Amino acid sequence: MVLSLNLSPPSSRATGKGKFAFNNIILLKNTLTRFQHTSTSHLCSCSKTVSNEKYQDPFQLGRKDLKNLYEDIKKELLVSTAELKEMCDYYFDGKGKAFRPMIVVLMARACNIHHNNSREVQASQRSVAIIAEMIHTASLVHDDVIDDANSRRGKMTVNQIWGERKAVLAGDFILSAASVALARIGNTTIISVLTQVIEDLVRGEFLQLGSKENENERFAHYLEKTFKKTASLIANSCKAVSILGCPDPKVHEIAYQYGRNVGIAFQLIDDVLDFTSCADRLGKPTAADLKLGLATGPVLFACRQFPEMNAMIMRRFSKPGDVERARKYVLQSDGVQQTTYLAQRYCHEATREISKLRPSPEREALIQLTEMVLLRDK
Repeated sequence: MVLSLNLSPPSSRATGKGKFAFNNIILLKNTLTRFQHTSTSHLCSCSKTVSNEKYQDPFQLGRKDLKNLYEDIKKELLVSTAELKEMCDYYFDGKGKAFRPMIVVLMARACNIHHNNSREVQASQRSVAIIAEMIHTASLVHDDVIDDANSRRGKMTVNQIWGERKAVLAGDFILSAASVALARIGNTTIISVLTQVIEDLVRGEFLQLGSKENENERFAHYLEKTFKKTASLIANSCKAVSILGCPDPKVHEIAYQYGRNVGIAFQLIDDVLDFTSCADRLGKPTAADLKLGLATGPVLFACRQFPEMNAMIMRRFSKPGDVERARKYVLQSDGVQQTTYLAQRYCHEATREISKLRPSPEREALIQLTEMVLLRDK
């Protein structure tokens, strides 16, 4: 049995307060079997949507608006305590990809051009990019405490250096500084949109702590968790800058759905890399999710070929040898390929959504970004 998706997503307005539901998930037997033996590289190559003539490097295009991003974040984190400042600044060292802020500024420009042909990013839109990176980083600090992680981005985690209690407080402080910056924008709609992200992060973490016995429910549970923990931030940040730049609700929905689909695809590929990449490339240990007792996309797909994995999933890979056996089953199955194909489907939907906007270099860069998500190796 292979999972297929009806990618006609619920609207951003229909998600409600923490009631996001993947009602569009349909499990079909004996379909999409032609993809079961397709290589990952072939699946990725199918995603090409931008010609060489239209190619826009998202990082180059967004560089102007992201200049001094981390310096501006540090200004939001001004504190009198030297140790707290050092902890808060630890991940804002300018060495990150700034993936989320880049999407936000490109979406801001694309929406501004669509509305009034202006390529300038408003100060409030840039603030959303800063806030998004702060919320994301605070969630990483908290995640590392929950997971007892010892490495992140190729260096020791905050909790390993300063201890769990101080790490939690540092994450809280970054989140509170982001909230102050959000209030400073002075738009209640934007505040409502972005505070939904914080609620989703918490609910997503609780979803991750649970599991479902039913195989079909298990995949829906996994995708809902993926939305709340990863995609909600991108979706709602994109929606926020579209609201600030364009009064048309249809544009707001386009921005939201693009961010939602790219965000889910990003996490699906992250889950693939946990099995296919090396620790040095990832900057964190591989097979980390299995060691934490988590069944991600590759595992859930592999379970359909190796039903004996069901017992391991339900006991969260807690018995000696479970992690090694589960990893072996995944690599013997088509779990990696199927998860990659699913990510491709989400990227295709993101491209379909953003293509509704007026043509612009920024729109083409956002389309190109979907391919970069699929081809990344760390």
